[in-house]
This record gives sequence, C-alpha cells and structure tokens, in this order.
Amino acid sequence: MGREAARSRRGWPAIRLAGATRLCGFFALLVPALWTRDTTAVLALIAVGAAWLLGELAELNAALPTWLTTVLEPLTVGVACGLALHHSTTVLGALAIGPVTAALRAGAAGASLAIVSELGALLAVAVGSGRPVDDAEGLAMLTWSVVALGLGMIATYLHAVLRRDPDPLSPYHDAQDLIRQLIDLSDGFGTGLDPATLGTGLLDAVRDELPAAALAVYVANGRDLAPLVTWTVRTGAEPADELEEVTDLATLSWVSARPTVDGQVFAFPLSSGGSTVGVAAGRLSDRLEADRIGLEDRIRELGVQLAPAVVRLDTALLFEALRDRATARERRRLAREIHDGLAQDIASLGYLVDTLAAEPGSPAQAARITALRERISAVVTEVRQSVVTLRTGVGESASLGAALGGLARRLTESSGVPVHVTLDEREARLRPEVEAELFRIAQQAMTNAVQHAAATAIDVHCRVRPPQAVLTVRDDGRGLGPARPDSQGLDIMRERAVLIGGQLDVDQRHPRGTSITVRVPALATVLPTTTREESVTA
Repeated sequence: MGREAARSRRGWPAIRLAGATRLCGFFALLVPALWTRDTTAVLALIAVGAAWLLGELAELNAALPTWLTTVLEPLTVGVACGLALHHSTTVLGALAIGPVTAALRAGAAGASLAIVSELGALLAVAVGSGRPVDDAEGLAMLTWSVVALGLGMIATYLHAVLRRDPDPLSPYHDAQDLIRQLIDLSDGFGTGLDPATLGTGLLDAVRDELPAAALAVYVANGRDLAPLVTWTVRTGAEPADELEEVTDLATLSWVSARPTVDGQVFAFPLSSGGSTVGVAAGRLSDRLEADRIGLEDRIRELGVQLAPAVVRLDTALLFEALRDRATARERRRLAREIHDGLAQDIASLGYLVDTLAAEPGSPAQAARITALRERISAVVTEVRQSVVTLRTGVGESASLGAALGGLARRLTESSGVPVHVTLDEREARLRPEVEAELFRIAQQAMTNAVQHAAATAIDVHCRVRPPQAVLTVRDDGRGLGPARPDSQGLDIMRERAVLIGGQLDVDQRHPRGTSITVRVPALATVLPTTTREESVTA
C-alpha cells in the first residue's frame, strides 16, 4: 500500500501538467477560430475538447486502463481533425497535444501509440472522404505531425523525471561536490576566507572614493546588523560613539535595500546574487558638502565597483556559518560519546574498586584503594564537566555577557569557587563567530583557574564596543608554573584569539594569580572601566 501511494503521489504532477496542456491547447486553438468565425473549426474543437475532458477524467481514476488516453483519446482527435481537414486546417494544431499527454502518462510507448492513432485516424477519414488532399492541407498535416513528434519526445523526458524515485542521498552527494569545490578553490583565494580582512578591503575602497571622517562595514547578525570593521579619522576615538548616527542610517538602508543619505551621513547596501550581504556606511568630513561632491552618484558608482569584493565577503560569511554549524554539531556529538562511553567506563572502574575496598588485604592496601577511589571520582567529575563545557555556548543567549554570566554561575555551583563577572555592553553585538571564540577563551581560562591553579576567587571583566572587545579573566591561584608537555590550554586560547583577529596576553599577578586578556581586534586599545556588574557567588 505504501509503495502504491508513493507512485500515486509521483503521478499527480504529470496529471496536473497534462490537464494544463489540454486546457491551454484548447483555448489557443479556439480563440483564433472564434476570431475568424470558422464554424467548422469551432465545431471540431468542441468535439476535441470533449475528448480531452474525458481523457483527463480517465487519468484521475487510476483504476481505468491507460489505452483510454494513449489510444482512444488521440483516435477521437484524429477523427475530428480528419472531418474538418477539407474545410479548415486550424484544428490540426490539436494533433500536438495527444502525444504530450500520452507521454506524460505512459512515456515513449504512450507517445508512439498516440501519434500512430492520431495520424492513422486522420488519414483514414481524409482518404475515405473521397476528396484529394491538396498541397496546403498536406503541408499542415506534415508540420503538425513533426511538432507532435518533438513535443512527445520532450514529454517523454518529463515523464522519466516526474516518475523517478527520489534519491535520499542526493543532498549528501550535492554537498560533497560543493565541499570539494570549496576545498579546491580555497587555495586560490588571494585574501583567504577571513570576513574581517575582506571587510577591511571594502572599507579601504570606500575611503579611497569618499573623504569620510568615519566609516563602517556592517553584516547581518540574526535580525540585526553588527559592525564587521570600523574606522574613524580621530585616533583613539571609540567606534560606537563616533558611528552612532551612522549605525541608525545603516539599519534603514539594510531594511530598504537602497542607498540612503541624510546630510553628511550615508549608507548603501552591499549586494551579491540578489541578496543584501551587508551595508557600508559613514559620515563625511564636516568641511565637505554632500551635494557639492555628488555623494549620491558616487555611492551608486561604488555599489557597482565593489560588487566583486562583496561576492568574496559573502563567500567568507557563508563559510564561517558552515564552519560554526559543523563545529557546534561536532561538539554535541563528542559530548554524547564521552557521556555514554568514557564516563560510564570510568564509573564502572569505581564500582570494581568499591568491591576491592570491601575486603582489603591490609591497612596499607585499604589506604591505597581509598586513594584510588578518590582519584577515580575526581576523574569522573572532570569528565562530566568536560561534557557540560562541550554542550555550553553563546547560542541563543541575549548577549555574550549573558552567556558568560550563566557560565560563571554553573562553574560556581559545581566548584564552590566564587566568580565575579563585570560587564559593559551595548545593544549592538559582535559577530557570532567572535562571540563564540571569546566565550571559549573565557571558559578555558576559568576552568584552568579552578582545576589547575587552585584559585579561591575569579574576576571576569568583559567590555564590548563592536567590533572591539576586551575580555579579562583574573584569578588568585598559584600563578603560572612550568609548562607541562601535555598542557595545550594556553596554545588553544591563542589560536582562538588569532582566528578572530585578536591578541591574547597572559601575565603573572602579584603576589599571586594569573591574568589572561584577549583584545579584538589585536590593535584595540585597553578600554577603561565598566558600567554594569553581575556578581556570582557560591
């Protein structure tokens, strides 16, 4: 039953297409006949339309035999065309419809039967009438026969496509081809696939054409815009303050998908493939007048000039999105594997140790078994914490600060070490990949402070001024000791910082403790004190 139902569902598109073909063919032939008042053609087309209507009804009933539409329907059409041949050749266009509908129903065999039936009936009636077929009538018969043959071949191909069983692996094969192409092409990208680098190139191109005092390139961040790169002529000026009015106009240009100018401030969309990738916006120098330099015309020219760079930026953003999605899924998969495999195996070792502890051979052996049991319990705790770490991220959190606050609370609950979080954020957010890497750096730094530095308190400071951010994690633990050969925590944090164009600094605190600071971008100056605090205590 399931297979028959699937076949029936696959047949519906062909039935609908055949019905549309009959309907269009009927009106395409009837309108000229009515316009020229060709009574013979009109009467013949009424008979043909009745045959097509009965054929469509027969197709809707799957229990009826196919010869009704592949033989009987074309035969009726051929008879009607033959009766009208010596009075009007207009109706001969109906010969092109039968092979199409028959092929959609039964493929090449159906198209062949329809053509033979139509032409056989047409020639039989024409010859049987006793009147010779003149040159014009013969040419019309030949022309529409060739058209019927060609359309029947096209419909045969459509029949094969519409009836083909869907391949469940087709999306995977397509994905494989696309990924292979991306890997092959990635080496040829002159500027790589780093959105920030490509955004900087766009910003520099705008600076070359427009004498601006402040510029920014924005990209989509969910339903909002996030600054990708910014520039201000005033050294040390904070982008969020210099570009506040620019950001509002950029949002307007993003929504309308049109260039927008308001006094000295301008914004225009960056489009690729019919979609808006981002927005370039800025503010002219106060010494210039927008009308005098023809700002609107220059913006339109820039939109065309930057098209290749926008395509490269769009590619980089899509690659980042693909990488982030794949990474998140892989982290969840690893978390499941560790929880269901490694964690359970280690826990089972603990049960074996408990059995040995029930009957120790000597007090010394009992002490060693107890120490072993405590060590196994500590390892199980660390493994479970690793599972939580893998499954935790910024995700749908309201902001990076909110995600850090939740992380601090969970760490405090599991370790008993108080974590104090100080946040200073604006409504604008960093790009998702930047927030994700900053979150992982903070997570690694806090976890190291608890597990390896024996810290009794941790302070986290986070200040965000997109696209700049400064994140600092300080603890009062043992500080930096000799690097262990198997320790890669700091190297991983530095790699994460490099991925988002940042810089990681690790300093020894006095009298004890460690301070880890990451700045994005790497040349960002140290941002001063914060304005909003969230404290997490045990």
